[in-house]
Amino acid sequence: MVVKEVGPWKTLGTNWLIEILCLIHSKGDPKWIQSVPIWERSPWVETEIGYESLSKEEGPRLFSSHLPIQLFPKSFFSSKAKVIYLMRNPRDVFVSGYFFWNSVKFVKKPKSWEQYFEWFSQGNVIYGSWFDHIHGWMPMREKKNFLLLSYEELKQDTRRTVEKICQFLGKTLEPEEMNLILKNSSFQSMKGNKMSNYSLLGADFVVDKAQLLRKGASGDWKNHLTVAQAEAFDKLFQEKMTDLPRELFPWE
Repeated sequence: MVVKEVGPWKTLGTNWLIEILCLIHSKGDPKWIQSVPIWERSPWVETEIGYESLSKEEGPRLFSSHLPIQLFPKSFFSSKAKVIYLMRNPRDVFVSGYFFWNSVKFVKKPKSWEQYFEWFSQGNVIYGSWFDHIHGWMPMREKKNFLLLSYEELKQDTRRTVEKICQFLGKTLEPEEMNLILKNSSFQSMKGNKMSNYSLLGADFVVDKAQLLRKGASGDWKNHLTVAQAEAFDKLFQEKMTDLPRELFPWE
């Protein structure tokens, strides 16, 4: 199974979704998530380690990716693998991405908030345009092996969304197992779990022990975007997404 996220790296809630999927697999038992780093539990397809794992391992397993559809492994489209595609309000993606890129050392940092706003609006970020990514994958949404989720619905009603995921995967849970999943995948639990909060990454990757799990909130863009920037996002969204049903996007 592949967990898909649209946007730049760890800014959309993919880590949260991975944690939930791992706990579904263990029926809420936290031993796995507390003993194995999250990037080993669900390797990234586009990394060398992830590619080797995908090539060598057999049987059911979990992978993650941010790749646009045109770069995604072609073997998926003729396989029985399942994809969970997680999207998020692009305004929150922008804000989260800005803080993320300023916390790591392995990419070029924007010189300013305004420069990153320009980069994001033009699609000049890693993995490309949020809008193009969505357009590329949306034709898959009617496929039986494709589940479309949003960070907003996962945040608003986590229990119901976990139930939807279980139905998609053909998994059943006892009420107590569900409660354990919700407890052990909470933002506070993840933030305190060194196997999930990326604190194991060395100084070569992270700036001065920066917190890569920042807030885990929806709507944080309201605390950062200017009125002009918010209006620019709205205009861009309307221009780029007019051919897709508005109800696909459960945010303001």
